[in-house]
Amino acid sequence: MIYTCYEMVRDCRANLPDGWMHFISYYVPVIRRILAQYAPADAGDPKQLERVLLAIRKPESSMFNSLEPAPERAFVAELRQKVSAELKPQVPELEIDLETVSDALQPFTMTERQAVWFETMRYAPAATGPMLRVSADTVEKVRACAAEMIRGKVDSWRRTLLAENGAALGQEAQAARTADCLPAKAFLDVIEGRSVWRDREIMDQHLRSCWHCVDHFCRLVEVNEWLRGNQPLTPGEAEPFFQLLGVTPVKPAGWKRLFGKT
Repeated sequence: MIYTCYEMVRDCRANLPDGWMHFISYYVPVIRRILAQYAPADAGDPKQLERVLLAIRKPESSMFNSLEPAPERAFVAELRQKVSAELKPQVPELEIDLETVSDALQPFTMTERQAVWFETMRYAPAATGPMLRVSADTVEKVRACAAEMIRGKVDSWRRTLLAENGAALGQEAQAARTADCLPAKAFLDVIEGRSVWRDREIMDQHLRSCWHCVDHFCRLVEVNEWLRGNQPLTPGEAEPFFQLLGVTPVKPAGWKRLFGKT
């Protein structure tokens, strides 16, 4: 019997051990990847992971509010936002806002904008290329061009400006949602190779003027990458986290279902 992500959310909301066991076993590895990407200086600190898990465990946490059936990737995208909210605020020495970035990169295509946006998410060209199905050299060239275009729009500049302002730019993009923004399914269709040429063309036109959807698309690509080959914790590895969160494991007969594939 398969234990779904929807069932896990339902059981965690009801504070049932089945849900929390599954969450710990499958999503602690994902949280570790999020911390490694967005808080590399503290990623090796076990206290950082513990703080995040305890924040998620609090009754007032919004992590398990939704009971709508949704793909696992939608849940992990929400998990990423929750983990990010628990990180120490980053205050860049030099600041840049989304309006300036948008003005500078007006001529860029959808894929070029994604290549640049992944820089704000701290992904090197070697990691960005495979996610966008282009070469790392192409990503480097796009970013070099973007850097020069942005440099001409600001008084103070350095090559790491976008990465240093990534968190703030991401928040601006997320707040810029409009009624015309595309649903997650549209991006997932592209990621999974189900989109037709006409839909892709419409998306390309929309993303040329919507940084909210550029961000949304990139986050789903990122989540898809995190879940690719994600290995759950073994029972022994999960046990300390059960103790941390006060989860009493279910009887051994339930482990086969809980540690089965979602």
